[in-house]
Order: sequence, then structure tokens, then C-alpha cells
Amino acid sequence: MGGITKGERLILLNKPFNVLCQFTDETGTKRTLADFVDVPGVYAAGRLDFDSEGLVVLTNAGWLQARIADPKWKAPKTYWVQVEGIPGDGALENLASGVKLNDGLTLPAEVARLEPPPAIWERHPPIRQRKSIPTAWISLTLREGRNRQVRRMTAAVGHPTLRLVRTRVGDWDLNGMNPGEWRHAPVPER
Repeated sequence: MGGITKGERLILLNKPFNVLCQFTDETGTKRTLADFVDVPGVYAAGRLDFDSEGLVVLTNAGWLQARIADPKWKAPKTYWVQVEGIPGDGALENLASGVKLNDGLTLPAEVARLEPPPAIWERHPPIRQRKSIPTAWISLTLREGRNRQVRRMTAAVGHPTLRLVRTRVGDWDLNGMNPGEWRHAPVPER
């Protein structure tokens, strides 16, 4: 593998719901990545919120961690988002063209309805359901990573996020992994 330092690792993890995206919890009350991955020296390349699920890329290669996490590389990240209500074309166009948030306008995104809803694992605990308000699933691909960005974007267009699952980071995807499962992946060339 030309240009790759011996011993560099890349791990793909399907982070479960309500797990900290770090290996320690100062309070000792929350599950962390250490509850699922027992590989020394790797760290998350980018974050995924405690209440979000899905793909987390772990590596011990600093250059790769920087490339994935740094917005200047614009590595696309795809999320499947269950939202409250049924977003119309206007809401989807707004998400695609950029949403004005309190920290500025978001970059354009790729947006699509997921019909039928994706066939994924059940979440524990399940999302809150309200009989009078339907839900829908959308796919949202971003090339930036602001704090709680997806949740803020869907709320700004009138469809709060109920469930958020990251399915892809750059060239890597979940590829059928269940929550808590992980696998090694080849380290790309620099």
C-alpha cells in the first residue's frame, strides 16, 4: 500500500443510539465506543451525537482523521433522517439549496425522499410516536459538519428530526452492520 505507514488502522463502527462518540465518560454513566471496540489507539474521525446512530470511522492515522473531520476536504456524509410530518417539495428544495441557521447559511445538500422507508434495525428505545402526526424518511448528504446540523436543518424547514442514522462517510458505508458491530477497512493512500 504505497505511502501508508505500517500499523495504520481504519475501523468502521455502527454506533448505537445513546452512546458517546468517545472512549471515556467522565461521569461513568453513559456507554462509550469502548463498550463496542476493544482496539487500542484508535479515535473517532468526526463526531456523531449521543442521540444519533450509525457510521463512525475510527483510525489511528492522524492524517486520515484530519482529512475526514476537516470541512475543507468536504467528505460527503449521508444521513437517513426520520422526520415529523411529511416534507413537501418546498421543504426538500430548501434543504437542498441551503438553510439559514443561527450560524449562517448551510452549503447545498443532496436530498431525497426515502420511499418506502429504509429497512433498518429497530431503535431501543423506539422514537416517540404521535398518532395524529405522520412521519417520513429522507436521505440528506452534507459536505460540512456543524454541531447538530441535520437536526437544526430539518427543524428550520418545519420537520423536526425524530431519528438520525448516518449511513455513509466519504467512500465508507454501513454495509449491513447492525448496531454495535464493527469491521476493519483498508486504509486509503494519502
